[in-house]
Amino acid sequence: MKQMTLAAAKGFEVHGRATRKAEFLARMEALVPWAEFCALIEPHYPKAGNGRAPRGMERMLRMYCIANWFNLADEACEDALYDVPAFRDFCRIDLGRERVPDATTLLQFRHFLEEHQIGAALFAKIGELLQTNGMKLSGGTIVDATLIAAPPSTKNQDKSRDPEMHQSKKGNEWYFGMKLHIGADSQTGLVHSASVTAGNVHDSHELPNLLHGEETRLYGDSAYRGEKQRERLKDIAPRAKDFTNKRAYKNRPLTDADKETNRRKSSVRSKIEHPFLTLKRIWGFAKVRYRGLAKNANRAFAMLALINLRKWGRPLTGQVRPAG
Repeated sequence: MKQMTLAAAKGFEVHGRATRKAEFLARMEALVPWAEFCALIEPHYPKAGNGRAPRGMERMLRMYCIANWFNLADEACEDALYDVPAFRDFCRIDLGRERVPDATTLLQFRHFLEEHQIGAALFAKIGELLQTNGMKLSGGTIVDATLIAAPPSTKNQDKSRDPEMHQSKKGNEWYFGMKLHIGADSQTGLVHSASVTAGNVHDSHELPNLLHGEETRLYGDSAYRGEKQRERLKDIAPRAKDFTNKRAYKNRPLTDADKETNRRKSSVRSKIEHPFLTLKRIWGFAKVRYRGLAKNANRAFAMLALINLRKWGRPLTGQVRPAG
């Protein structure tokens, strides 16, 4: 057996480099307003008493973020913290002094966040902080929805599918799960509103929950178009003009001019796909992890807060974007 060198001990590496995981975590360490987040949680957080002392609030929040960013189940997150030094550094855990909080502790913390709807509170807090630090909403809002799949199998303890999830048809295919509806600013792409429904709820039904009311333009696909929607738009945002995509009908196809107009609108609407890309493809929330809408909605709102922070949170650190 070869003798180990001092490089096996942290800090003595000659050929080490920062991994993409470590770089991402270092960036989020600086961006996340930990004090403000903890202030939202602290009034509800269990206090030390006669029973088992609660683990540190910020440490559990950091562990919860790790689980969401890397799409880890509770037990997988616990194992990853033992395996990956960058995760332990982010959570400020020293294995020479303490154990990693176990999977049950993370599960209880997650249930605590769900019970008090902390995910929605974090989403609102980030929006408030960004606007306080100079982020302004333009007059345009883009609305869209994405399907998040749920297990369709009935091979489980209850012998049934999740009763809060439903089927939805997209194109010629059927999907089972829930929908995440979001409203984003047409200039920046900042997500300013969101809601979660079963998969069978039509996209247009959530329109009132996705507008802030001061819009001058509404962008969306053809699902948000129609006379009924225009009447609703007058009540929700009286100054908003309808810039949703035109729809083709069986005996009335789109003209070349209509197609060109739709392309111009779609160049604006494309901004709303960026949050979905991060949420579903990069951070792995393409399938629900829990049963019921409330648990998954809490996760979705927390992740949207972190998506806004990841893209637009630099002013919160006192940094500015370089000119040019």
